[in-house]
Amino acid sequence: MVEGISGRVKRYVSVTARMDEDGRVRPLSIQWYDGKTYPIDEVKDVRRASSRKVGGDGICYTIRIGNNVTYLFYEDPRWFVEEVVKDGMSA
Repeated sequence: MVEGISGRVKRYVSVTARMDEDGRVRPLSIQWYDGKTYPIDEVKDVRRASSRKVGGDGICYTIRIGNNVTYLFYEDPRWFVEEVVKDGMSA
């Protein structure tokens, strides 16, 4: 990794989600490890995918929280995000 460039780590998070009558799951909010909750403003896409940045495989939700678009993965039975970390830091 180039010095000064941020990396990513797999960060498991708590997610509040709704399951529709047809079985579709829609995540509503993410609770970060410090207890702060972030409402998900929009689910832009849902597909089976692997995280190329941190590893893992499952259902990938492309979500928008405020002005930020990111990925939320459901890796049965847990949810994770690709957390941005500064050089020399880890989860």
